[in-house]
Amino acid sequence: MKATVTLTVSESKRLIAKGIVDLACVQKAFKKGLIVIATGSTNSYIVEELLGKKIDKLAYITGYTAPKNKNVNLPQQKLPDVIFKNGNLVRNLNRFEAVKQMKEGDVFIKGANALNYEKKVAGILMTDLNGGTIGGCIGPVTARKANLIIPIGLEKLVANDIIETSKLFPSDTKFVTGNISLFPVPSGTIITEIEAIETLVKVKAFHIGSGGIFGAQGATKLLLEGTSQNLKSAINIIETIQGEPAL
Repeated sequence: MKATVTLTVSESKRLIAKGIVDLACVQKAFKKGLIVIATGSTNSYIVEELLGKKIDKLAYITGYTAPKNKNVNLPQQKLPDVIFKNGNLVRNLNRFEAVKQMKEGDVFIKGANALNYEKKVAGILMTDLNGGTIGGCIGPVTARKANLIIPIGLEKLVANDIIETSKLFPSDTKFVTGNISLFPVPSGTIITEIEAIETLVKVKAFHIGSGGIFGAQGATKLLLEGTSQNLKSAINIIETIQGEPAL
């Protein structure tokens, strides 16, 4: 049997967060291990799902994209990096220090800005000449064989090859306004709405459309395939997140 569902961007973020928390590697690391959640809009939902309570999600955002003429007022008081060790919050430890303590099986979660879905390559826009979070953390994460998880909505699909596009940025940053580089990430586990719903329920998901109006701009439309009972379970999950407020 089949069904179609539509998710707004904020609903997708919530679904992705629920799917990531349900991943076997995350469950295992939460019981015994380290989980580091880098700042980001989708990651703020993951923090809520792991904590089991609401947070000021805007206080867990650093870089962001907003309309040019939008007056954005992010909280001046930022939330500290959220790091779990054996299921407990770790205080006075940031992401750059935490990755140096990681071991095989631990989890590092970092969002992205661009996605080549079929090639499983994500891209992260940077404004930091030192490489930002991904530049400072991917080495230790990779060397220590920790799990790199990349939560990213299908609204971030891009038309061009991310690796090739990354070569277009000029080395002389004085000619660049805004982002100075695109960091390709061909490793890691990419989790979109597709993987999230397939993790939560035994169904197959297919991306069949995007966009909309009346608040559904950037929305994702999925075709779900499975047994009647599994489809019902999937739709029940999606119904619980529909109406998720936009950031």
